[in-house]
Amino acid sequence: MAFSPFKFLQEVRTETNKVTWPSRRETTITTIMVFVMVALSSIFFFAADQVIRYLVAFLLTMH
Repeated sequence: MAFSPFKFLQEVRTETNKVTWPSRRETTITTIMVFVMVALSSIFFFAADQVIRYLVAFLLTMH
């Protein structure tokens, strides 16, 4: 069975036409949601890091 680049590209194009592409509005909303979640995650991990840092410092200074 020989590989045919032309047939492969035809099949790729056929499959690409089956994809449901998001609208510009959907893409914008999803992008904004991603940025919001990244910001919230950053705040959470920063706060958790500070709490852990405080606890470790407290435990290390105990006599």
